[in-house]
Amino acid sequence: MNIIDEKDREYRNGDNGPKYLVQGPRLNFAVVQFMPGQDFRAHYHNVMEENFYIMEGEVTIVVDGKPQNLSKGQLIHIEPGEVHYVVNRSAAPVKMIACLAPYQEKDKVETDNPRI
Repeated sequence: MNIIDEKDREYRNGDNGPKYLVQGPRLNFAVVQFMPGQDFRAHYHNVMEENFYIMEGEVTIVVDGKPQNLSKGQLIHIEPGEVHYVVNRSAAPVKMIACLAPYQEKDKVETDNPRI
């Protein structure tokens, strides 16, 4: 058993990006935050499926070129091989949970960001 407190972890990029609470051996679990206008590179996973659950704010997640506008309380499930890109086009921060499984140490393939 492990108890992990979010306040003891840091976002990858200071005030944004993922804050991993668990990385392996069976899944990745992170709190993800983006300020207005922030995004990350489009990518896909060969093995892992990825889920984003929106806790606060609104976000656009583009999956295989199709923009999906999500808000608090919604979850999106992304299958392996689906190219996805996240951008906060709103005027407020977005905070969401990301869960990826089954855990793979290196399974992220970056691609060009789609135009939306």
